[in-house]
Amino acid sequence: MLWPVETRSVSPVFVGRSDELDTLNDALARAGAAEPQALLLGGEAGVGKTRLVEEFATAACRQGAVVALGGCVEIGADGLPFAPFSTALRALRAALPDELAAAAAGQEDELARLLPELGEATSGRHDEQGMARLFELTARLLERVAAERTVVVALEDLHWADASTRHLLAYLLRTLRTGRLVVLATYRSDDIHRRHPLRPLLAELDRLRTVRRLELARFTREEVGRQIAGILAAEPDPAQVDEIFERSDGNAFFVEELAVAAVEGCCTGLTDSLRDLLLVRVEALPESAQRVARIVAEGGSTVEYRLLAAVARLAEDDLIEALRAAVGANLLTATPAGDGYRFRHSLVREAVADDLLPGERSRLNRHYAEALEADPGLVPAEARVTRLASYWYQAHDPAKALPAVLDASVVARRRHAYSEQLRLLERAMELWDIAPGEIRAALRPVDYTDVYPPCGCDPAAAPLSYLDLMAEAAVAGRFCGERERALKITKKALRILQDEHDPQRAAWFWVQRSRLVQGLARGDGRQELANAQDLVRGLPPSEVHADVLANVASWSMLHRPGPEAFAAAERAVEYARMVGAREIELNARVTLGCLMVDSGDVDNGLAELYRVKEAVLQDGVAHVVGRAFVNLPSELESVGRSREAVPILREGVDFTRRYGLLDSEAWIWGNLSESLYSLGQWDEAVEAAAGVLGSAASAKPRGAGALHLAHISLARGDTAEAARQLAIAQAHYGTHDPMPQAQLPVARIAIGVAAEEGRLLDARAELDRALAAGFPPGTHRYAW
Repeated sequence: MLWPVETRSVSPVFVGRSDELDTLNDALARAGAAEPQALLLGGEAGVGKTRLVEEFATAACRQGAVVALGGCVEIGADGLPFAPFSTALRALRAALPDELAAAAAGQEDELARLLPELGEATSGRHDEQGMARLFELTARLLERVAAERTVVVALEDLHWADASTRHLLAYLLRTLRTGRLVVLATYRSDDIHRRHPLRPLLAELDRLRTVRRLELARFTREEVGRQIAGILAAEPDPAQVDEIFERSDGNAFFVEELAVAAVEGCCTGLTDSLRDLLLVRVEALPESAQRVARIVAEGGSTVEYRLLAAVARLAEDDLIEALRAAVGANLLTATPAGDGYRFRHSLVREAVADDLLPGERSRLNRHYAEALEADPGLVPAEARVTRLASYWYQAHDPAKALPAVLDASVVARRRHAYSEQLRLLERAMELWDIAPGEIRAALRPVDYTDVYPPCGCDPAAAPLSYLDLMAEAAVAGRFCGERERALKITKKALRILQDEHDPQRAAWFWVQRSRLVQGLARGDGRQELANAQDLVRGLPPSEVHADVLANVASWSMLHRPGPEAFAAAERAVEYARMVGAREIELNARVTLGCLMVDSGDVDNGLAELYRVKEAVLQDGVAHVVGRAFVNLPSELESVGRSREAVPILREGVDFTRRYGLLDSEAWIWGNLSESLYSLGQWDEAVEAAAGVLGSAASAKPRGAGALHLAHISLARGDTAEAARQLAIAQAHYGTHDPMPQAQLPVARIAIGVAAEEGRLLDARAELDRALAAGFPPGTHRYAW
């Protein structure tokens, strides 16, 4: 490759930023005292974010910290799932191999989704909690690695981050508890338009008191003068400083470009556009170097040398000379590993890429794809399938793009990158009708679709159908929390199925729609389940039939407990056993055990719940374990066995935290608060209720946490606080999905608050409403 080429367009003097550097150094000191730190660094493109991070990283290393840098990767308009975290973890593994190995011990197969060097990622379970489990393990891994030594994880270019990276960062910053860890992330503030996907994350993180946000301003005229002096190694002419400051408006990168252009005599005749200034420097290169620059601009954030050589199709000596010219002009720079090239600044890359003609762009992407197909070893294995899919898609070749994006969707799912999986599957749906029929007839078989029955006689060999594709997309959307997009896909599938006699698949899509409607607060999901139940009624037992019954039983237990719920649970268990659907069986048995206790068969019901708890722990079905840890102690509490419930709940907190089952953990904290209150341990009950608010991912468990705090406040005579927490609980519960187990405790607190405030008529009205609604089985504890 190339030896480093000395240039003078980067100022050797670090200018300004003393306040920001003081903040970063303060965070480093706090992290050294085992107080983890999180910072967001924003600023427009070219303002100097990377230079500030480099300066801070150098100072941190001098103080004995380990710095792991990861950058978000852009391939066309696509980002690689988890790319910055994978890069940072790889750097940590190189710097602290023994510490990282010890921290990952026992979880290598799961963490390999982010760091393939740890081993082969197992297929594992795929559900709404799969990504959360990976996030929890990653957060705890970083805490353990940083237990004895200060670690700085710097993630650059969040504006390019894929959705999974954004979700992981949000989780990490919300849940960091211990460790000598600094997490620093940078982003372009001028790119964050109203609909930019990073905008909601920034708003969410702004609400966290543990996250500090810095905004880099442009340089003042004095700072611009100091920067120019550093670049020129001489005191600049004041008139030149004025001109450059006016044209650059204090943007550090443009100051640099204008200063060098002035020295090289390139300023005469330049247009007023700074983008044109960057292109003038490109156009001053030899034609071969310009061609190489255009190829690198379209290849992604970084292009490997061997891949570049395959696409450029130049003799090696000619390619080296072209690269030397581009590096010498300070347009391109070698990667730190020395195996590829990238633009020195993304603004230059964007200017070159934007100057490409439409046909030129698709042709370059085709060349990249063809080179990668001919020799897959040109890029790292973990990025190969994703990059190939992106290149073919940007080449506008549906016949090649459709199978490529479908293969990439499988890779994304295996990494629990469900947001990227959904994006790729939606891309496949876009390509479906314009891809040739012979291509569709040779597609891969159906991937993971829960209990959905794939089309075709042999699901393991039959090519994917459009309905199968929609099922994959609906599941991916539910798993990544993109419920609106998943609901749109589900509605479209049901419209297609209206013209076909396919009751099992239609029933499956109705179950998905029920879950999504409830998750989006659009209703209670009952009618959707009724539609599914009507479709499978009279059909032979199947996984779909058992799943429908299990969902009906679970819904009825929460909304309308009684004989119908009991019968549905019994039949769900029976059907699941008949078809060998072990997970559905265990889930239905949790529901059945609860209904047995609620109907008065206390001993047999509790015995069944204990049996299921042991079975699911042995089978490793994490989400059913979470239900068992929530429901078994709740039923113990309902029959006055609070002391027996508490140790199970504490065990449940440890289990759900270890597996990232956020909402299950939140419900367990709420139940623990209730049992501790019953035992007279009110201070501990308050701490447990606070645990709900610290772990809940959705609204209902947050409502339960607020309600527990309201109950304790009312008992302590703090009526104002009880009223405040009651209002919070009511806001979280909403009115779209009324459940007795929420409505009755809310009514109880509302009656107590009204009575304490002397509003006796309001208290009587609230009591009348509760009595009119009645007390279904299982809610007797709220009636006293």
